[in-house]
Amino acid sequence: MASQAIQAHRENAEVYQGNSPCIKNIQQLLDELSLPNGLFPLDDIEEFGYNRSSGFIWLTHKKKKDHVFKKTKQTVSYATEVTAFVEKHRMKKMSGVKTREMLLWLTITDVYIEDPSTRKITFKTGTGLSESFPTSAFELE
Repeated sequence: MASQAIQAHRENAEVYQGNSPCIKNIQQLLDELSLPNGLFPLDDIEEFGYNRSSGFIWLTHKKKKDHVFKKTKQTVSYATEVTAFVEKHRMKKMSGVKTREMLLWLTITDVYIEDPSTRKITFKTGTGLSESFPTSAFELE
């Protein structure tokens, strides 16, 4: 069952079903936004949607997934439902994504590239903390 946020943005959205079409379209969107195409290393994606007029995206997959980005040694947890508002170089008001810092899980609320020439991507948490990494650390291998 999709959340109320997804239901509110479903009308006039591009919606894709099944793992392969979803992965293909997520990667195309990330390329279009000039964001690294490995930001969502998920399997078993059931649905991906993008409402271009509101900038709202969502993806749902079968089970929660924890992933370690090898180049940054960051552990990231993806809930079964991930949502965000997107624009060029940015995802904001994210839900469903957390990062592990020491013993705490912190919700990632924003992902952005402030200055594309620096080739750095910044992850901001709900507590206001942020950390930047090379964009290459989040590209598909």
